[in-house]
Amino acid sequence: MNSLKEKLEQLVRGEVRDDNLEEFSYDKSIFKIKPQIVVFPYNEDDIKKLIIFTKENNLYLTCRSAGTDMSGGALTDSIMIVFTKYMNKILEINHQEKYVILQPGVYFRDLEKELDKYNLMLPSYPASKELCALGGMVANNSGGERTIKYGKTENYVLGLNVILADGNEYYFEKVSGEELKHKLSLNNFEGEIYRKIYNLIKNNIDLINKNKPQVNKNSAGYNIWSVYSINENGEEYLDLTKLFVGSQGTLGIITKIKLRLVDKLQNNKLAVIFLKSVNQINEILDYLLRSDPVSIEITDDHTFKIFLRFYREMAELLGFKGLISNLKLFLPEIKLILLNGIPKLIVLVEFESNDLKEIDDKISNLVRFLKNKNINFILCKNDTEKEKYWKIRRDTYKLLREKIKDRIASPFIDDIIINPHNFYDFLPKLVSILDKYNFIYTISGHLGDGNLHIIPLLDFKKEKDKILPAMEEVYDLTIKYKGSITAEHNDGLIRGWYLKKMFGEEIFEIFSEIKKIFDPDKIFNRYKKIDADKDYSFSHLIT
Repeated sequence: MNSLKEKLEQLVRGEVRDDNLEEFSYDKSIFKIKPQIVVFPYNEDDIKKLIIFTKENNLYLTCRSAGTDMSGGALTDSIMIVFTKYMNKILEINHQEKYVILQPGVYFRDLEKELDKYNLMLPSYPASKELCALGGMVANNSGGERTIKYGKTENYVLGLNVILADGNEYYFEKVSGEELKHKLSLNNFEGEIYRKIYNLIKNNIDLINKNKPQVNKNSAGYNIWSVYSINENGEEYLDLTKLFVGSQGTLGIITKIKLRLVDKLQNNKLAVIFLKSVNQINEILDYLLRSDPVSIEITDDHTFKIFLRFYREMAELLGFKGLISNLKLFLPEIKLILLNGIPKLIVLVEFESNDLKEIDDKISNLVRFLKNKNINFILCKNDTEKEKYWKIRRDTYKLLREKIKDRIASPFIDDIIINPHNFYDFLPKLVSILDKYNFIYTISGHLGDGNLHIIPLLDFKKEKDKILPAMEEVYDLTIKYKGSITAEHNDGLIRGWYLKKMFGEEIFEIFSEIKKIFDPDKIFNRYKKIDADKDYSFSHLIT
């Protein structure tokens, strides 16, 4: 009898591997699951054949792009599909109409280089923008430092090619009028999906709207809040791309992505604000939000201390070598610490515009405001100084994973979000929970929309039993403040099992029905989203 590898090699044009799979047993989460086999599909036909084969052989499929997911969403013990080897092409950049069409295996860094040629950008990139790929960004509905101004990935998806459970490929985009009527009348699997989703959402629209998370960002569950809409003339719209974005590959396999682009603004300036206490957030937040920045990012003192501990590595990343160069690079921080001690929180505020005077006016107003409040700050004078602080913000998790040898950087409460105006009350309670479990941890995130990334550093031999009880306390606190347990990192293995508690039985049933409509045989990314199983997940913790 032929092995699984031999059968798949006869089936597909791409590469099939069943050995040396260690790198595919991990992502950036706290889980390890070895896939049974890894397939690098050459094209869409390979994926269509894999779907039929999977159904016939009681297997299931999990898609992976760059493997930077922090939730375990790209791990499986069955068949893994990896896009970055062959399905990694930018198919079209239309700089006049400002859109790009690409495959899921395209790395964001490569897209960014191409878009720079046209002075265009996709602004929803995460902190891992040098490592991540577009398939993962869409699957997780990623956001990042520019979300406060530009929104998340869902705001930029114009259309998706998706291979569904029947093994056929379909194109999805926002439809209305005669096009919607046509989709609803189709006598095939696509038409069945349109009819069922249309009725499910429309018949439950009041319940759905009532239970919408009261925050700016949410990647938990399925995005049922943006699928159905009616304009002022009573015309109905249905946009099924909203369900696929953030679905972590649990509804179908995305093969092409059409994304809206925006013009890249030419000038930006960064102010770095140093707060002595959490209470000072409330003193500055309203002003900062009114000043129309592109980013308001936050980093805590724990993160800053780690940055200082590894200042040589940070300096080398920025091109500085030698003691004198390092001291010169960090001289402003050295002076600040000597005069005022290590700040409790660091806030990065970035302004961006084609009009340099507009930025200068905003900076001048901010300086006056901070001086009146007696709050310390630094204005970055050049790109190197700016990049230094963005390295602190973006590369902390990478630094923790690579440099802290006796502990594991453990994302399990890594993406909570609440209304930022409640931070002054919420943060002390959050810190109390973290300190109760004696965690060593860092906190960073997006102050502008209330999204915090908390990374405990755990000795897994002694502390892994703390994960579940600490999670539940932090998540319960977040829900109490009407927040979401994941703003942009998504559910995956780590918290999909918490969806019913976050949303309640009725919304969870809508999620479950959506899964049944798209994936009746449960072949797409099992054990994620509504199929998540706490016991399964936590039986696969890194050891």
